[in-house]
Amino acid sequence: LVAKHYIERFAKIPVSVEIASEYRYSRPLTTGRTLCIVISQSGETIDTLAALKEAKRLGAQSIAVTNSIGSSIARATDVAIYTLAVASTKAYTTQLVSLLMLALYMGQVKESISLELVKKLTAALLELPKQIEEVLTEKEHMSEVADRLIKAEDIFYLGRSIDYAIAMEGALKLKEVSYIHAEAYAAGELKHGTLALISAETPVIAVATQNNVRAKMYSNIQEVRARGADVLGIGYDDDHELEKYTTGIVRIPKVDEFIAPILSVIPMQLLAYYTGIKRGNDVDKPRNLAKSVTVE
Repeated sequence: LVAKHYIERFAKIPVSVEIASEYRYSRPLTTGRTLCIVISQSGETIDTLAALKEAKRLGAQSIAVTNSIGSSIARATDVAIYTLAVASTKAYTTQLVSLLMLALYMGQVKESISLELVKKLTAALLELPKQIEEVLTEKEHMSEVADRLIKAEDIFYLGRSIDYAIAMEGALKLKEVSYIHAEAYAAGELKHGTLALISAETPVIAVATQNNVRAKMYSNIQEVRARGADVLGIGYDDDHELEKYTTGIVRIPKVDEFIAPILSVIPMQLLAYYTGIKRGNDVDKPRNLAKSVTVE
């Protein structure tokens, strides 16, 4: 979903995001003019591999973003981009970096992006290690925030635009290691029914890094605050407006909004980690999870 934003913005190519396990059964409109990008940490994910084979059967060209050299998906694809990360949290951030670089390259090939913007975002990527270190200094704060979540039965993550995709990752990580029910919603959809689920017992994590929808996001946060929700905001260190509407805030360095997803997901990963630990869970071996999905 993040890559969809990147590719459509920089390469001006329409992107369809498909769930791999559903792709083969949806009569996909794939042709020889389709590029299929498959993403798999292990390179052995069976439903993703099956989707890749089906796309190739229909004539598509393919690129894999994977962590594992020599894996089944790496061997089956036309081109493999290797993330070379150690854990799944790092695999996710390296996938975002790889997909952003791919989108920038596609934009250059199609001449749909200026060289100045490519240089600007490439330079921003080179600053990421230092900025990630800065975000990691917030870990004690994240541990304290986790104390507000450990008794919750339901938690909502909100975001708009790219932030919604990042909210989905935050909710997934929390579910995986804390075993608390968590859901991500596009914040603008709250008024279509989900507000009925918000109460004082429902913590909300709200991500606000996208400039063109930030004012709308403030309004959505006020909607859940009006229902009594405890709201943790994740935003830039110079965004003093956000703290007016939230009951707590986690700050990330001010970066380009296309770089922001790579940074804003890290506090959510830390929050899931500390919440899981404080609930007495083994976060290194989450229950019912496999290292790679080998059955459909």
